[in-house]
Amino acid sequence: MNQHTSTAKISPVRIGHSACPHDCPSTCSLEIEISGNRIGRVRGSRGNTFTAGVICAKVARYAERAHHPDRLTQPLRRTGPKGSGAFAPISWDEALDIVAEKFREAEAAQGPEAVWPYYYAGTMGLVMRDGINRLTHAKGYSRFFSTICVNPAWSGFMAGAGRLSGPDPREMGRADLNIIWGTNPVSTQINVMTHAVRARKERGAPIAVVDVYRSPTMEQADIPLLIRPGTDGALACAVMHVLFAEGYADRAYLARYARDAVAFETHLSTRTPEWAAAITGLSAAEIIDFARFIGRTPRTFIRAGYGFTRSRNGAVNMHAVTCIPTVTGAWQHEGGGAFHSNSAIFGWNKSLIEGTDLLSGEMYSRTDPVSGQPRSTRQLDQSRIGAILCGEEEALAGGPPVTAMLIQNTNPVTIAPEQEKVRAGFAREDLFVVVHEQFMTETAAMADIVLPATMFTEHDDIYQGGGNQYVTLGPKLVEPPGECRSNHEVICALAERLGARHRGFEMSSCEIVDWTLQATGRGTVEELEQAHFLDVQPDFETAHFLKGFNWPDGKFRLSPDWAKVPFKSPGKFGPVADMPSFPDHWAVIEEATPEFPFRLVTAPARNFLNSTFTETPGSLAREKRPTLMIHPEDAAALGIAADDAVEVTSARGSVILHAVPFDGLRRGVVVAESIWPNGRHVGGRGINTLTGADPVAPVGGAALHDNRVRITRVA
Repeated sequence: MNQHTSTAKISPVRIGHSACPHDCPSTCSLEIEISGNRIGRVRGSRGNTFTAGVICAKVARYAERAHHPDRLTQPLRRTGPKGSGAFAPISWDEALDIVAEKFREAEAAQGPEAVWPYYYAGTMGLVMRDGINRLTHAKGYSRFFSTICVNPAWSGFMAGAGRLSGPDPREMGRADLNIIWGTNPVSTQINVMTHAVRARKERGAPIAVVDVYRSPTMEQADIPLLIRPGTDGALACAVMHVLFAEGYADRAYLARYARDAVAFETHLSTRTPEWAAAITGLSAAEIIDFARFIGRTPRTFIRAGYGFTRSRNGAVNMHAVTCIPTVTGAWQHEGGGAFHSNSAIFGWNKSLIEGTDLLSGEMYSRTDPVSGQPRSTRQLDQSRIGAILCGEEEALAGGPPVTAMLIQNTNPVTIAPEQEKVRAGFAREDLFVVVHEQFMTETAAMADIVLPATMFTEHDDIYQGGGNQYVTLGPKLVEPPGECRSNHEVICALAERLGARHRGFEMSSCEIVDWTLQATGRGTVEELEQAHFLDVQPDFETAHFLKGFNWPDGKFRLSPDWAKVPFKSPGKFGPVADMPSFPDHWAVIEEATPEFPFRLVTAPARNFLNSTFTETPGSLAREKRPTLMIHPEDAAALGIAADDAVEVTSARGSVILHAVPFDGLRRGVVVAESIWPNGRHVGGRGINTLTGADPVAPVGGAALHDNRVRITRVA
């Protein structure tokens, strides 16, 4: 592919087209200035009608990252104790030979499940992110169950609609009321604000924001709704109580498109605004006014984020929010309905990328050591990496200890919950770890072998927009620095040494992109090279579920069967049997106690993306240091002043932060915008020391924003 650009005139600067590769639903279409072999200014593509020429500031500064002097550019071998940072350069052949030897040793000692390839969304490119699964499947290694981000949100949406899709997200620009629920797009997904603000300018459409602190997005709201963490289901139920009680429910729509509407209305009769006010912290009047505005506005568009689902009742809360447009019938209207993700519309054939055709092979038939019965190769929970590496029997899912790992596209020593366990697990002397990375992250520093990785402008890939409807090509635009190699190159080189067989290992990333496009019915790579991106938005009736929701009877599930939510999972997790049959406030959150009287939310920072961009000067200068937002009255009661060091303690450990008195919170709620490297904190313990890894019902996930803590001033 190696698309190298188009120029309107002879110039030392040319323009390359690509997609932002990072873990964000926008997957922005980019135009990148290139001079020689260096990237410069990065802009959003105006031709892409979702990106609409706008990107976040951190990606606009991407040259800081691509040309950072601390980029890894050669393979390294550990020469000192784990975590010491003592490494020496070695050749690629030597590094890969060591990795292959250690993997063979692990397999010989405990079987192939002792090896666990571990990855996530440091790149959202389909080839570079998911190609590691091809090696996993070819070798019969322990499989990876992804849980740290989407599971509560997706299962909650699918519990009602049956499918992860929805109205065209650009319809926010044609709504008469936009509700941004549980997300902060000014900081994390700027394109959402582009379309909402356009509707306000062109149609007078107000913006309502539901969140747990006065975020930069709530600062722009016409209708700010500041609630306590984990109480979104209560707010949604009280809104629907008013909709039914005051005649705003579309009973004809409910009769045609929903199940259990009569029983649902009866259930909501006791979920009054006064009931919800006591739970959420809002006044009953605020809830009633909000509900009436929704009821009077057929074109109400709810943009439901991920943040409010990162709670132990997150799936229930997401389902409750998506019931609102079902009660009003807003799904029927352009600019109406609820949108979370379009991930179901792309329909990729990923058999070549992931080697899924290998899953039926004999290597995926194991004998359970306890029962003696056949079982498939285990899937290990991403979020429970601490428990897994510490050898907790239940977390190991009936298999052997993990003694070898390949890690790509993620930094679990910083971002995974239960950090004390994670760090202890990585410190094991019997654990061999190879990390393929762009910088010496805290995970790379714990590795035995570190391999230098390319960035998105330095390899070929393809992207889908979970938060929109575009397929976007990401061609190689410049050569990588030093000896950096792509994920695909590393996977193929290891496969050769390990004797793994699959035709995907013999193909280039460009060839895989082309095959995948054609096998999915999306044209060819040459066609996409010319167009840069492809709009695959379904027709209006399909997108708005006017042909029926994705269940046999076509009806939205107001009372979902949580044990049968159509989310691919190796099983059900958490207290599924206790999940409420109708939307409700499910009181399984880490509510405050006398010992831990505060509720902590670990919200995203504006200038970081998980642990990415924590190395760039622009982002570091803007974020300054790890802080804790605390209500001024709470701070005063604890004798805490601005900039004081405070110790924040949960049942899982303690972290030192610096206090920022902030009145944009409910009392008893604190917010730490993250994720800073552990080493940037006083004492070297980062925010995920405080977070838990217990799985969220019904299909797992991490409740990263659901923590009870106590706070003390550091003398």
